[in-house]
Amino acid sequence: MPAYDDLMAFQRTTEALAQVAGRTGWDQETMMPVGAAPQRAEEMAALEEVLHARRTDPRIGDWLEEAHAPDAAADANLRDIRRSYDRNHKVPARLASELARVTSLAQGQWATARASEDAASFAPVLAEVVRLRQEEGAALAAGTNRDAYDALMQDYEPGGNAADMAAMFDKMRPRLRALRERALGATPAPTVAGRFSAVQQIALSEEVAAAYGYDMMRGRLDTAVHPFSSGSGTDVRITTRVDENDPFNCLFSTVHEVGHASYEQGVDAAYLLTPIGRGVSMGVHESQSRSYENQMARSEAYCGWLFGRMRDVFGDIGVTSERDFYRAVNSVGSGYIRTEADEVNYNLHVMLRFDLERGLILGDLDVADLEGAWNDRFASDFGFAVDKPSNGFMQDVHWSVGLMGYFPTYSLGNLFAGCLMAAARRDVPGIDDALAQGDPSPATGWMRANLQRYGALREPTETIRHATGEDPSAEPLLAYLEAKFGDLYP
Repeated sequence: MPAYDDLMAFQRTTEALAQVAGRTGWDQETMMPVGAAPQRAEEMAALEEVLHARRTDPRIGDWLEEAHAPDAAADANLRDIRRSYDRNHKVPARLASELARVTSLAQGQWATARASEDAASFAPVLAEVVRLRQEEGAALAAGTNRDAYDALMQDYEPGGNAADMAAMFDKMRPRLRALRERALGATPAPTVAGRFSAVQQIALSEEVAAAYGYDMMRGRLDTAVHPFSSGSGTDVRITTRVDENDPFNCLFSTVHEVGHASYEQGVDAAYLLTPIGRGVSMGVHESQSRSYENQMARSEAYCGWLFGRMRDVFGDIGVTSERDFYRAVNSVGSGYIRTEADEVNYNLHVMLRFDLERGLILGDLDVADLEGAWNDRFASDFGFAVDKPSNGFMQDVHWSVGLMGYFPTYSLGNLFAGCLMAAARRDVPGIDDALAQGDPSPATGWMRANLQRYGALREPTETIRHATGEDPSAEPLLAYLEAKFGDLYP
């Protein structure tokens, strides 16, 4: 099979170069000197030029014509290479390079403007990012029945579309709002209190990360403005953030990113540096992080163990019972920040972003009007006003780096997580008993065996169907939320 072998040898180098580009992005968010930003933008643009040239190399088309797949893994590799080849041929090299350069600059400008609450200084570069992504979306949509936003979504959720996402949100919104109103009308949950040393928070986070299956020999934990996971195979890195008044921010951000990282570390080693040697989509990826963070780490069973462990580490934490600690961890309240939102409010934050970014890409909303549109929508959805840009439209890094079409995958990931954890609890009755001992391995082991090891072998929906034996549905997630928060807020 010379054509397939030649194609995969070529692809292996492309995949390795893409990993280098990703590591450069990780460095930019964690360790790069601020003054290096202009040069880094040029470096990222140069890498993108090389990658775009390889991804559109005419030999790929010849190899694809001649190649035959000997097995399911090879067939999936050919599927993804063909998808990438077709996609990249639609995007001019000039546009791909310019996007890499501008988003690299925009990321640094976002961080600076966010820290100084200076929305005006960020608006011009964001407008340029949006303009370039509109151009890219139009190029990708050409010759298809998709609009520009749906075309961009394919980079994150192959086969997904905004109409299906909007329909999913319409089903979820009334039940989520009813849960929120019930919780906000009840007695508030207790809160932890004290000073929680940054050093101790990181040490505890590393301990918990290891228990959840994160291999520090193939990864590392650092801090960043916005927690994220980066890499695949044998080099998968995560970040978290630390607030000495709020230990939950660090701890649960870490577990969230461990979910992403465990997916990448768990892929079959035979798929290393191939197109299927990574998570299949951001929705499926998010299913891992949300199940690890919420349905495992925020469960009543695990909170019972974590309560004792946190008192061992920090001493008095302001609550004195396992039940109160569980209520504190899962408090439903009013807040600005998506990444800190409770499970009831979280998807409502995503719905806001989905509608606004779709408007930006389709030309229904100008960047100049984005802050006002955000503030109006937030007040309508959450019942109080945004007080500053870092609590509003500038809180997330995503738009600065051009991730339009990405946000709805967060809620899709919650939906998938509901399906997966229902199946895991069905198949492994002892999950909660183990979590009560601080041991998530029965649940994480089920995820690795039934989903993670397959990487991108199957398309996203089929990945969930194969793991659970059922079609994906929002019902398991909504039933889980109503049972959990119905108990917490009777």
